[in-house]
Amino acid sequence: MDEPIIEVDGLVKTFHGGVRALDGLSVAVPPGVIYGLLGPNGAGKTTLIRVLATLLPFEAGTARVAGVDVGHDPAAVRARIGLAGQYAAVDDYLTGRENVEMVGLLYGLARREARRRTTEVLDRIGLVEAAGRPVKTYSGGMRRRVDLAASLVGRPAVLFLDEPTTGVDPASRRELWELIRDLVDAGTTVLLTTQYLDEADRLADRIAVIDHGRLVSEGTGDQLKDQVGAAVVELSVPDTDRARTMAALANVGADPHGSDSGAVVVPAPLGARSLHRVLRDLEAAGVEPERIGLRKPTLDEVFLTLTGHATGTPVSSGKAA
Repeated sequence: MDEPIIEVDGLVKTFHGGVRALDGLSVAVPPGVIYGLLGPNGAGKTTLIRVLATLLPFEAGTARVAGVDVGHDPAAVRARIGLAGQYAAVDDYLTGRENVEMVGLLYGLARREARRRTTEVLDRIGLVEAAGRPVKTYSGGMRRRVDLAASLVGRPAVLFLDEPTTGVDPASRRELWELIRDLVDAGTTVLLTTQYLDEADRLADRIAVIDHGRLVSEGTGDQLKDQVGAAVVELSVPDTDRARTMAALANVGADPHGSDSGAVVVPAPLGARSLHRVLRDLEAAGVEPERIGLRKPTLDEVFLTLTGHATGTPVSSGKAA
């Protein structure tokens, strides 16, 4: 089995006032995957990224990236990583090409090599035609891609993406998803923070759920869903039948708030047999559902079960980003 390319053990980071942004966090990321960090605002996701990228010191524990100890040799870590933060860090008055080439020079590449690598990464992310235009003329999705290109110009073994699709329109978001997957297929390991449950479900090979600076659970999306239950029954009924429905299904754990669509969700530990029971209970109550089906839990339901709140809900202090 391959050694983890990112290994965090007992990591502690405290801000002023004694707020523990990271509270003994331990995570191991295998190479060549997209590893998702999932958590609400203030859970510690961005703090972890900043520690691993050598931008923040930490008080206790150990952290290694690409075989290098973050605390002992931060310069060697920086030579092995790329970072794209929550907001595109680009100069509006430089062209796309100039932005990427400048970062290549900061990585220590010779000017000729920086130019060559800039052309390669701009081609890879589909920005060659727009590369000569000032970034201030770019759309939000294009600015994100320039930022991503700059993070790739130094050929990083590990790429940190901190909420890379925040504020990006749906079409550009899907394009960025495809690009991130292509990068991993080419050998890059990606550590991705996100508040978007569908993004984590779609992209991440493994997911760590973080809350209050601690690891709550870890695994593949399917493994996390299995912790909540093998399946759920989801049904919709007319508003006039809703009270009767909840009364009829109360003994099987009906949840009126379990779906964004307003549907009623019922745990289904026995799969199809649970569905049959729900149908019998509804029939006995004289309720005919408009829609009913058996499905796996969503990642939203997993997160709510594991943490007790939704991803968009801040934790008690906003200092642990």
